[in-house]
Amino acid sequence: MNKQELMKTANEIRKGIVTAVHSAKSGHPGGSLSAADIYTYLYFEEMNIDPKDPKKPDRDRFVLSKGHTAPGLYSTLANRGYFPVEDLTTLRHTGSYLQGHPDMKHIPGVDMSSGSLGQGISAAVGMAIGGKMSGDGFRVYALLGDGEIQEGQVWEAAMLAGHRKLDNLVVIVDNNNLQIDGPITEVNSPYPIDKKFEAFNFHVINIDGNDFDQIDAAFKEARATKGMPTAIIAKTLKGKGVSFMENQVGWHGAAPNDEQYAAAMEDLRKAGEASCQK
Repeated sequence: MNKQELMKTANEIRKGIVTAVHSAKSGHPGGSLSAADIYTYLYFEEMNIDPKDPKKPDRDRFVLSKGHTAPGLYSTLANRGYFPVEDLTTLRHTGSYLQGHPDMKHIPGVDMSSGSLGQGISAAVGMAIGGKMSGDGFRVYALLGDGEIQEGQVWEAAMLAGHRKLDNLVVIVDNNNLQIDGPITEVNSPYPIDKKFEAFNFHVINIDGNDFDQIDAAFKEARATKGMPTAIIAKTLKGKGVSFMENQVGWHGAAPNDEQYAAAMEDLRKAGEASCQK
């Protein structure tokens, strides 16, 4: 995909996020929207995957460590062809396979059940070690929240990843600076994030996580890095794409009402038109 196509796809993924959370009347739109460009690049450009064969042995793996932002992953999987986009409206409904957190047993394309913060990166490290031991060439990607990295288990996993020189592992931190209770700097600051990962023997790349040129360059650099895992610290805007949600902590875990939903979709419609004109 070229940059314009990636921007258009990311916009469609954002529409799916807002639609799913509105339909569920609950969920986590803010951190789903901030990471939509990362999801888009991973699933439409970077990863070796096949929606027709979700369990193919040599596929690249993705772990959503911040599992509460499942609407972002679900919308991406749906737009990539793993299941119908129309199913996004069943999010969190009784009987739906699209639960509030990713479920690897029932959702096509989900490689790891997640939701308990801090644990997803451990699973990703295990997958990466498994890939090294088996000699399979797959790569493993894990998306963490910047509030999530306040969890100690994250650093235990990072220590092992650096020790084992897991150059088939890429950790992405969605650094939107907001968590459920407010700015991460006020709750329990993890800064400087890049220096911490460097201390655990990671190759570190700092980028604007809502800029496809920088995203593209970062993942190419990660692929070329040998002998150590990579951490991409992606500075993003929480609620990106919906004007009244942007950088507002209240939209961490709230659903739009009908009027807000209409306004959000209008924002995204205009954004879609603008991307087509670039």
